[in-house]
Amino acid sequence: MHRWGMVIDLDKCSGCQACVVACHAENNIGIIGPEESAKGRTISWIELIPYIEGEYPHIKARLLPRPCMHCDHPPCTKVCPVNATYKNEEGLVAQINYRCIGCRYCTTACPYTVKYFNWYAPQWPKEMKGSLNRDVSIRTKGVVEKCTFCSHRLLKAREKVKAEGRDLLPEDYIPACVQACPGGAMYFGDLNDPFSTVSTLSRERRAFRLMEDLGTEPKVYYLSEGM
Repeated sequence: MHRWGMVIDLDKCSGCQACVVACHAENNIGIIGPEESAKGRTISWIELIPYIEGEYPHIKARLLPRPCMHCDHPPCTKVCPVNATYKNEEGLVAQINYRCIGCRYCTTACPYTVKYFNWYAPQWPKEMKGSLNRDVSIRTKGVVEKCTFCSHRLLKAREKVKAEGRDLLPEDYIPACVQACPGGAMYFGDLNDPFSTVSTLSRERRAFRLMEDLGTEPKVYYLSEGM
């Protein structure tokens, strides 16, 4: 069985946010106006989190891409009263939008703050409506949204390889953020395959995971800089 994961090399990440734009376009994420943004109601399934090291004037600013961690032990799934979020057999923390009742227990339970409540029905300028991705449903008002590792691409890949009568290859399933990264800083694949790129990189000396002490076992690994 596959166990999908991601590795992000911080040495290669330039902070261009191409992954953020690709995720918005691929997953039909609604546009939030400045008034709601000021209230902290923006929706971004992957964010670049800034953090500062050192003290002025000797400081160093860094940016860390943060998608959903798709934890092996996700706290969010344990608190959902209607099973709208769950971990499937391939390790993806899925979200069933029509089942969500908007209680937001999962947003509170997630230590990585990667779940977003949809306060308003999504809207786009008239010129952009023709560019929406037909493979991804449009979420209604009042549900929680999150990164899915572009699981709709996995469904399409499975249909393709079934029609072609072959096995699923690593290049058949690549999330939009990984595909769009111009610096090649993001890697995606099967962590259960000991010879896959992500599996090999996850065992490197530079590899670390966010807040590992919580025991959530995230499947997003980072490679530290400057080593």
